[in-house]
Amino acid sequence: MQYGSYQILWMFLIYSFLGWTAETVFAASKKKKLLNRGFLNLPFSPIYGCGWILFAIFLPELKPMPFYLFLLGAILATGLELITGIVLEKLTGKKWWDYSENRFSFEGHICLTYSVLWGVAAMVCIYALDSLLWGILRMIPRTIGRVVLITAYILLSMDFLASLTAALRLRHRIKLPYGVQDRMQGMTRWLDNTLTRTVERRMCRAYPNLNTPAQKTEKEEKKRFAQGLCFYKLVCLFLIAAFLGDLIEMVFCRITGGVWMSRSSVVYGAFSIVWGLGAVLLTLILYRYRDRSDAFVFTLGAVLGGAYEYVCSVFTEIVFGTVFWDYSHMPFNLGGRINLLYCFFWGIAAVVWLKMVYPRISDLIEKLPMRIGKPAVWVMIVFMIGNIIISAMAMARYTERNTVSPDADSGIEAFLDAHFPDSRIQRIYPNLMIVDAE
Repeated sequence: MQYGSYQILWMFLIYSFLGWTAETVFAASKKKKLLNRGFLNLPFSPIYGCGWILFAIFLPELKPMPFYLFLLGAILATGLELITGIVLEKLTGKKWWDYSENRFSFEGHICLTYSVLWGVAAMVCIYALDSLLWGILRMIPRTIGRVVLITAYILLSMDFLASLTAALRLRHRIKLPYGVQDRMQGMTRWLDNTLTRTVERRMCRAYPNLNTPAQKTEKEEKKRFAQGLCFYKLVCLFLIAAFLGDLIEMVFCRITGGVWMSRSSVVYGAFSIVWGLGAVLLTLILYRYRDRSDAFVFTLGAVLGGAYEYVCSVFTEIVFGTVFWDYSHMPFNLGGRINLLYCFFWGIAAVVWLKMVYPRISDLIEKLPMRIGKPAVWVMIVFMIGNIIISAMAMARYTERNTVSPDADSGIEAFLDAHFPDSRIQRIYPNLMIVDAE
């Protein structure tokens, strides 16, 4: 089922409301009283609307395969819940929910029980609820539907601003960047009225964890560059893994196919974005399990790596209309996007990275002098952002040349045609294939 902006906006609202209703009823059954469990005051929980958007983008083609639909739905929604929990904790300095007492939990933000429920929810959405809801919505005249949408999103925006201000009042520990703190304090004073205090009290009633004072931690002055899993360490890991990943794939192609083949994701330099982001995500998720058995790390790495590669494949196809790899010729593949053998490789890579490579690379990164490390990281950030933007434009123009019009209609397109002709794009991305629009 294909959705336009009108349908997406409506379905986001509906699933946000349904999610809020389900969570409120569940909380009421446990606490024997009605509580608004959402971040907003209106009866909407945007995390459920965002979850549906992920389902609608990545899961429809898995409809004939219930198990994989369940698995990927659980992984996508669990990742969304993890990110939401971390953002809210960073925002207020406190956990909004805590699953630490549940078995197989991670940092209290996610646990296996709710991951299974997310997987079941994905199946219900794809197999039944989406078509049912859209059938009902089509009965509403478009004019009335648009008026309702505009009104609803205006109210949601105002509600979000009030709720954000109330959340900032609960924050005592994390200092905002220079200049932002003053603006936020000004906004807080402007909205510091009965509504804001009411919202704050409502949040504390719904999430008792917010009532507990934030733990005061002494800020130790860092003597070394990029200590711990900080921003600078993660950027360095991304760059190193992107480079090493590209080299590993080139050597693998040479050994198995007898040819040297470019495996880069960008037009300048030997960098694989998929490997770089994968290393960062695996490090963030698996670091706490570094002392667990190799079998545990391997299994978790294989599952997460396979899901990550599948999402990357769908994303590039949707955004650029192209696919960079196709495993349809290999046994045990899923839509040609992933296959069992490469999932095993992800598992092996997770073990090798976490147990052997990461500790050594981390030590080497921290040995960089502070005066060299920080400027170098920012130079590479600027370079990679520009590199990714130009690469995306070059691939988009390549697709347009071969599907719509070979003639340039602007100076930018003429520049791309001159510097990134088909021959160069095909040399950089030898496995690139344009997806049939039908």
